[in-house]
Amino acid sequence: MKKLTLLFTLMATIFACTTVRAQITNDQMVAEWQRAKNYTKAYLDAMPDDGYSFKPTPEMRSFAGQMLHLADDNYFFSCWVSGKTNPLGKTSLEKTVEPTKAATIKAVMDSYDFVISAIPGLTPAQLQETIKVGEKNFSKFLILSKGFEHQTHHRGQATVYLRLKGVKPPQEMLF
Repeated sequence: MKKLTLLFTLMATIFACTTVRAQITNDQMVAEWQRAKNYTKAYLDAMPDDGYSFKPTPEMRSFAGQMLHLADDNYFFSCWVSGKTNPLGKTSLEKTVEPTKAATIKAVMDSYDFVISAIPGLTPAQLQETIKVGEKNFSKFLILSKGFEHQTHHRGQATVYLRLKGVKPPQEMLF
């Protein structure tokens, strides 16, 4: 009986979590991406001009490279989900944008603006559509969530770059 109760509790929890996730509105997603944009901008502003070419080790990306890679994939994930044409074409910001503070900030902020402008046009039905990735199918909502996770990951890596340059990272902007 205890195992059955545990199973039903687990199933109810999974159902509740799935239901809550499905109720996130486009306005809420836009607000989260806007918060992420502001947080990333704080990182970009915190790094001194001479830190944009900084690499913790020779085989790692520079600070600018990290942020431009983040921007490349902001376009990639949002185009994949929205069906919009990538304005970069097959170009990579990481390989084409001059790794200066001004150029990097502009490119990264433009990528966030692109994502933020793509979200309102997505209907709930479109967000539930699936995309095949490898051997599995994932909802467009989940793919967009993976894009959010990706930019968070690279912003987190940038914390180390700032610390190594003697800069205190921005205060977390969780809400």
